[in-house]
Amino acid sequence: MAELLKKLQEEMKTAMKSGDKEKLSTIRMLISEIKKVQIDQKKELSDEEIIAVIQRYAKQRKESIKQYKEAGREDLAQKEEKELEIVQQFLPQPLTEEEIEKIVEETIKELNASSMKDMGRVMKAVMEKVKGRAEGSVVSSIVKSKLS
Repeated sequence: MAELLKKLQEEMKTAMKSGDKEKLSTIRMLISEIKKVQIDQKKELSDEEIIAVIQRYAKQRKESIKQYKEAGREDLAQKEEKELEIVQQFLPQPLTEEEIEKIVEETIKELNASSMKDMGRVMKAVMEKVKGRAEGSVVSSIVKSKLS
């Protein structure tokens, strides 16, 4: 069993014992998302694959928060924000923009990239290096600024 899944299950037990209902329901939801993907793929997931599932879940929470705020539903937006905070505890620390810029610059040198034609190659290589620690949109904007 993947370490991250074990950690989630331990946190779920802790939340049960402490009576933290929000944390408990959020972790249960994460575990069910992971199990659903395991059933679909007919295999145990690695920690990296579990991180990808958790990131998708976090992204959905962010989109929900945005939609709720646009609809003027602060109560629901706050509930989603609390859930997002809990989910982010299980994700690796995100990279700062400076760290991402450094990785992008190194990758451009490694690939001898010089124009926007190389953007696809650079993006693919950078996303491999930052796995789970940076959003694609942020990486994309940095790559564009460095290649143009």
